[in-house]
This record gives sequence, structure tokens and C-alpha cells, in this order.
Amino acid sequence: MAGHSKWSNIKHRKAAQDAKRGKIFNKLIRELTVAAREGGPDPADNPRLRTAVDKALSSNMPKDTVQRAIDRGAGNADGDAMEACVYEGYGPEGVAVMVECLTDNRNRTVSEVRHAFNKCGGNLGTSGSVAFMFHRQGRLALPEGVSEEAVIEATLEAEPEDIETLDDGTLEVVTAPDAYHEVKAALIAAGIEPERSEVGLFPETTTPIEEEELARRVIRLIDMLEDLDDVQNVTTNAEFDDAVLDAIE
Repeated sequence: MAGHSKWSNIKHRKAAQDAKRGKIFNKLIRELTVAAREGGPDPADNPRLRTAVDKALSSNMPKDTVQRAIDRGAGNADGDAMEACVYEGYGPEGVAVMVECLTDNRNRTVSEVRHAFNKCGGNLGTSGSVAFMFHRQGRLALPEGVSEEAVIEATLEAEPEDIETLDDGTLEVVTAPDAYHEVKAALIAAGIEPERSEVGLFPETTTPIEEEELARRVIRLIDMLEDLDDVQNVTTNAEFDDAVLDAIE
């Protein structure tokens, strides 16, 4: 199936900025700790932890830092218990936004998230107001030159949901969340190393953002939300025109 990548281009821009600020490490440590606390310290038996470890290592987090976070979660070390929560809302011009959080104080978190929406011309919605527009999936973007036949052969037993051909001709493998690690391992065993891979929320359809002023407003909302300590991930259905992003940067 052909189509534009559902990996939002703004997501990569933000990931690079967060890595430079070091802010992403704090979020990754929190996710490692909670994943180990809820599912155990062995990544082989804890898919959520395995995903968190992969993401931490791909972000160049030192292995000893990863292990300390896991040990802290497994030992239920000192610190307030964290819980996951998801908030939904609409940004400028009706852009759908999903905000995934880990928090020890829901009242504080929802207040901060609502403030960001209000300040940026959006509004916080009720549960289910935009969630139907997104699906949790694993996605693995493959290097240029990898053929669909090679991918099918490598992943036949792992059973991915789909193999999409993107606008630039490269392939993206789509999996159910619980099949992600098996599919990734099958690809690597066949000598196909994904360029990017992630389990997360992805929009079913996207909203094109082609005006510079609107792009600035949406990016401001994303920035404000991602700067909140309790926010782990922000996903939108905004698809920014590359020329607009270049003009902003």
C-alpha cells in the first residue's frame, strides 16, 4: 500500500531538539522505571521494558544509566508511584492531539496540559474525543533499496500487519504492538536493519499544514506540551509541509 509516512516530520525535528537539550533522558528514565516496576526487570519477558530499553539505547543513553533506572523500578525504590494517563484535545484549526503522560499527581498534570492547550488556541477534550483517529502500532522504516520480497521472506513467520511503500519508494513495516519485537528481530536476522523503529500512536489520516503561521501555532502547542515534565509523548495528525518547516527553522 503506497502513501506518505505516518511518522510526522515534526516528530523527528522535536526528537533531535530534545536530545540536544538532554530533556529526553529524563522522560526515558521515567519510562524505564515504570515499565520495570509494572512488568518486571527482564526485557525478554517484558515487551514494554524491551521497547523502552531500545529507545533509550538508540538515544545514546549509557547502558549503566539504563540499568540503574531498571533496578530502581524493579526494587520499587524510594519515590512516588507513577501512573500512566492519556489526554486528548484539539489544537489550532482542529488538529487532533494525543498527550501520553506518566505522573504522580493527575490534578497537576491535567492542569498543566489544559493550560498549554488554552494558551495555544486549542482545547482539552474528553476521553475518546480524538482517540478514534489514532491506532497504537509498531512501525519500522527500512533503508533505501530493500525489496518488498525480501521483507516478506524475512518476516513471514512474524506476521506483520502490512508493508507500506512510501512516497520516496522506501518501505515501512507495520505491526501490532505485541508483534513488534518479533518482526524487528526477524528483519535484523535477515540483515535488514531498520533506520527508525517505534511502538506508538499513529494517526489514521493526517491534516496537511501548509501555512507558515498555522504551523508556528501548532508547533508552539507541541513545544509547550513536550516541555512539561509529566508528558512522555505528544502525537498529532498534523502533517507539516517540508517547505514550511524549512522556513520556520
